[in-house]
Amino acid sequence: MGKKRQKIEVKTPIVEMDGDEMTRVMWKMVKDRLLLPYLDMELEYYDLGLKVRDDTEDKITMDAAEAIKVHGVGVKCATITPNKARVQEFNLKQEWKSPNGTIRAALDGTVFRAPILVNNIIPTVRPWKKPIHIGRHAYGDVYKNAEIRVPGAGKGEVIFTPAGGGETIRLTIQDFKGPGILQGIHNTDKSIESFAKACFRYAYDQRIHLWFGTKDTISKTYDGQFRKIFEEEYRKNWEAKYREANLEYFFTLIDDAVARIMRAEGGILWACKNYDGDVMSDMLGSSYGSLAMMTSVLVSPNGFYEYEAAHGTVQKHYYKHLKGEKTSTNSMALIYAWSGCLRKRGELDGTPEVVRFAQALEDAARETIENGTMTADLIRVAEPGPKNKQVNTEEFIEAVGRSLDKKL
Repeated sequence: MGKKRQKIEVKTPIVEMDGDEMTRVMWKMVKDRLLLPYLDMELEYYDLGLKVRDDTEDKITMDAAEAIKVHGVGVKCATITPNKARVQEFNLKQEWKSPNGTIRAALDGTVFRAPILVNNIIPTVRPWKKPIHIGRHAYGDVYKNAEIRVPGAGKGEVIFTPAGGGETIRLTIQDFKGPGILQGIHNTDKSIESFAKACFRYAYDQRIHLWFGTKDTISKTYDGQFRKIFEEEYRKNWEAKYREANLEYFFTLIDDAVARIMRAEGGILWACKNYDGDVMSDMLGSSYGSLAMMTSVLVSPNGFYEYEAAHGTVQKHYYKHLKGEKTSTNSMALIYAWSGCLRKRGELDGTPEVVRFAQALEDAARETIENGTMTADLIRVAEPGPKNKQVNTEEFIEAVGRSLDKKL
């Protein structure tokens, strides 16, 4: 790294949430090479690795969420949401819930995702010239459902019993003639209102148009309530501001929104219900080059922020790593999770030197790829060039570090 330099002070603690598998390995590499040599910062550490969550009955996840409420900003590594195979593999007490879902519910947050653009990787969807941001509602729907495996003939119903007494509402979903499946989902006006407020504010702050799509022609009550609340929030608080900023709020059916997105230039926030946002953010990430080229931030209406990579734990690469084999795993989204949280921490603390460091880190990472040094996922989709070189996981992070050294 050359001569010893004075470290940049980060005034307020950052909540750090460690994770699982290959992303956990890269997490330490990024900290050791790209952060700790340059920054004097206090990290309030929570290990959200699967075994620790199991040992603490998942209490540590809630502890981490509460810590974000105290300090305002957190950064999270990717974590495993266990299925039955994982329960057996790790000898778990139960199939613990998604840590992301737990934290989202605790913070009442909305997830915003955006692609990391580099000059030498052209989106596979030709019209996309600018980033398409995704705003994912982070509550309810299938992620907080109740399911029944229907064993045979019978009546499937949805029932609401008022807390203060009164008439029970009962609707038949299906008269089953034989075996099937049944699912109940819900949402709340409060959560949808928070989602709407966050989307309108994010799009306004980023100076990008806001699109929103539901299927309210079919789901007239459930999806219809989403559309109604968004329209009310726009008319009440944002219409004049958007008009003055030359911004558009555009509602259409979700299937029409998908069709339009494929021909859009970009420069928009696409607000999606929970499941739609989950699926479409992966589609966008892949189209912009790789799922590891997608940032993610959870924004709470109470002013809390949690940054993470949009991808998972990269299980296959981790098993190779355990065998001592070299991997070529893309750390860009992890790097941008740290740069995002540091930028926000600097903005909240009024420390422009921290903000400048965050920008320098992103510039170093992006320029490393643009100069031809990249991991296997990107070299397959990058524009051909004489400088293109595939490197392994450690080599890429080291290359970013050398570029960062020159900037600082």
